[in-house]
Amino acid sequence: MDGKAGKAKEGLPEQEGQKPKNPLPEQKQPRPGLEQDIEPRPQYLAPNYKGAEKLADKTAIITGGDSGIGRSVAVLYAREGADVAIVYLPEEQADAEETSRAIENEGRRCLLIPGDVKDSNFCRDAIERVVKEFGKLDILVNNAAFQQHQNSIEDLSDEQFETTFRTNIFGYFHMAKAALKHLPKGGTIVNTGSITGLEGSKELLDYSATKGAIHAFTKSLAQSVVERGIRVNCVAPGPVWTPLNVVDKDPPEVAKHGADTPMKRPAQPEEIAPAFVFFASNVDSSYISGEIMTILGGETRAA
Repeated sequence: MDGKAGKAKEGLPEQEGQKPKNPLPEQKQPRPGLEQDIEPRPQYLAPNYKGAEKLADKTAIITGGDSGIGRSVAVLYAREGADVAIVYLPEEQADAEETSRAIENEGRRCLLIPGDVKDSNFCRDAIERVVKEFGKLDILVNNAAFQQHQNSIEDLSDEQFETTFRTNIFGYFHMAKAALKHLPKGGTIVNTGSITGLEGSKELLDYSATKGAIHAFTKSLAQSVVERGIRVNCVAPGPVWTPLNVVDKDPPEVAKHGADTPMKRPAQPEEIAPAFVFFASNVDSSYISGEIMTILGGETRAA
């Protein structure tokens, strides 16, 4: 390629090959935020990534798959040969439809499942819909998240604390419990953690606590299901250019998002997604379970 991805296929955005650097444009969106309205658009199509059928004829479900990291994971899973179901909030329908087009442009099927992972009944129904539509389930990606900065613990309401936990860790539990009824030997679960779960974050007390819980959940569940031939791993990124930050931070802070990394910028979703392919692929990681992989733009941390 010539440094630019160009317009990948009809109906999808133009994706520049060069990664945007700070300062990024100041901007703000109401929750839950739409990726189609972010400037510059997050890069998720990974035009230089070549599929190798690592997930040929697999079926995956990805929560938060409409945008951000989940969207790019969905595209790369499809490029590797998987059919993909994505779970998202109903307000994110426009983003979900773009992700669906991207999956179908890779020659695979996409199932759209709007709903809220805080609801255990919805999680069970979502898994059953995938099995009914595709006939099986091989991969679960727990990725949906809620994040809201607060200056101090006194500013953190009981309602926000509960929303964060019910989305970020209860949702992972509900989805995993439902999925394990169908995952075969060789099936995989990949969770999305965060560097905040390892280091904490003074303005993200509740979010960081859930990410730490996700890391422990990953290691514990991996031990629980290893004899069933199912692997469980976790990807823990640093700053990534996604709607999660544009809805949460004040515009001046959005402009500086990721500037304090050694690479002086946030990751693009397409730079995180290959790690999810690695953990989902038994070709790549059949002897790896219970691991936390950090992706930090040049920082090094012990997981």
